[in-house]
Amino acid sequence: MSLFEQIQADVIAAMKSGDTQRRDTLRMVVAAIKNKAIDSGGDRGDVGDEVVMTALLSAVKSRKDSVEQYESAGREELAAQEIEVIQTYLPKPLTEEETKALVKTTIEEVGATTKKDLGKVMKAIMATHKGRVEGKLIQRFAGQHLQ
Repeated sequence: MSLFEQIQADVIAAMKSGDTQRRDTLRMVVAAIKNKAIDSGGDRGDVGDEVVMTALLSAVKSRKDSVEQYESAGREELAAQEIEVIQTYLPKPLTEEETKALVKTTIEEVGATTKKDLGKVMKAIMATHKGRVEGKLIQRFAGQHLQ
């Protein structure tokens, strides 16, 4: 079962169990995935895991960015609940220590020596660890190692 099929099955399970929060969040995610699939030149029925991961990461990022709006409406718990539901489908993120070690190793592998090489480091890490690391952490740790 693909990740997209799993999400669709979980929408149905949430509907049957009466879990409206999970149902509504997953419905929004399914719509975002279908839109992403159409934007990438595919159709709504043929959705690969890469498209699903991109849509999930985008959904989490948009909710984190919208936390202030949720707080002003007195619904700060809603943003946290939506993020929690979406993150169940993402791989476990790396810890700061693991990220620091990964950055150091990648800098050595790509031969980065200056801050101008940050793009090479970011590209190499994101190619293999997309969804598991935060770009801001990579930049911070790489900045400590590169002059």
